[in-house]
Amino acid sequence: MRPTAADNTLKSARKKPRSVLVALFGALVPLLAALTLLAPPAAAGAEAGAATLTEVTGFGTNPSNLQMYVYVPAAVTAHPAVVVAVHYCGGSGPAMYSGTEYASLADQLGFIVVYPSVTRASKCFDVSSPQALHRDGGSDPVGIKSMVDWVKSTYSADPSRVFALGISSGAMMTNVLLGDYPDVFAAGAAFAGVPFGCFATTDGSEWNIACANGTVTHTPQEWGDLVRGADPGYTGPRPRMQLWHGTADDTLRYPNFGEEIKQWTNVQGVGQTPAATDSPATGWTRTRYGATGDQAPVEAISLQGVTHNLYTYGMGTRVLTFFGLSGGGTTPPPSTGPCKVTVTTSAWNTGLTASVTITNTGTGTVNGWQLGFTLPAGQTITNGWGATYTPASGTVTATDASYDGTIAPNASVTVGYQANHTGNSAAPTAYTLNGTACTVG
Repeated sequence: MRPTAADNTLKSARKKPRSVLVALFGALVPLLAALTLLAPPAAAGAEAGAATLTEVTGFGTNPSNLQMYVYVPAAVTAHPAVVVAVHYCGGSGPAMYSGTEYASLADQLGFIVVYPSVTRASKCFDVSSPQALHRDGGSDPVGIKSMVDWVKSTYSADPSRVFALGISSGAMMTNVLLGDYPDVFAAGAAFAGVPFGCFATTDGSEWNIACANGTVTHTPQEWGDLVRGADPGYTGPRPRMQLWHGTADDTLRYPNFGEEIKQWTNVQGVGQTPAATDSPATGWTRTRYGATGDQAPVEAISLQGVTHNLYTYGMGTRVLTFFGLSGGGTTPPPSTGPCKVTVTTSAWNTGLTASVTITNTGTGTVNGWQLGFTLPAGQTITNGWGATYTPASGTVTATDASYDGTIAPNASVTVGYQANHTGNSAAPTAYTLNGTACTVG
């Protein structure tokens, strides 16, 4: 055993999604010429702090002339994790940096973010050529792997905690990276993508209309074989995959979501029947395969009625939870001093809302928090604000939404959730903040 990437774009928001028309993409087929590209606004915190986005040149083998941008937080951890954030068609590394929250999350958690940037005219990643679909075959995947190698060497990054995520063209590239380099990436998250190999062409075209329209189907075994064929000598563990898709996607149509699930469950050697199904937010259906926890082998989130521009601020925290980085990699959030939690609820026959105020009653600032509590039996969270709630029932962890992660001494933040209940609408009776028990008042 050897040890060892067209589409629309990204809509992102600080608290409420917004987008701006920036370009028409006409470099591919006539269909795409009619599609507009939406670029995101800057995410909260992406530009803050002493650290800045830096371009790196001479990072290694780079057959397709990609540009490399890297964000290293001021408080980078020893042997940090590495997150590769891959942009959408028509985008760039700097646009991905300013339009998503990963830099601000890196400030909190100490990991390094790599932002690859396409220089070819289409500004789309190559996910279709034979070179791209084989390990070390050339084109974009080789350059991205060189970026990862550079970060590992320069910052002594943890080789077991290298991850990839992408939106649209970047989601397709995420599928490709995990197929080409299963020994490099521990997990990936693909927002509105297609399976590995689905966009394959042999005529130099970057666009596969059949795949985009969702008419390319295979058995799970056939899809899995495409991934395994990218690196046929590899026999080690395979990266976990998180998949996101909107049911109203008319650019890379929704059937691709099911084909991705077929592919990656087969690659992972787990069944097609979900081990768990829940709804972590209104209109979302989340299925987990092979296990029920936050780091299941495959996790798939379907967004009802959502179009290709599905990405919104706050999803990054869910990505990091799947990667295992939401608590700062293998290190839990810092302990905190005294805290107080005040809860008010409003209930009706089958549901309730809860407003939860967290007060830092200690003398030190809380930088990044996780609130733990146990819901009464029969309650299931269906929506939340101000935090990410996982799982939806039982013993729940609410993780800060990055914009409210800092609580100064004697200051408070208020978050909340909506839940269904089967008769018991009471609030939890005990809470912990970063592992420290809080007074309930």
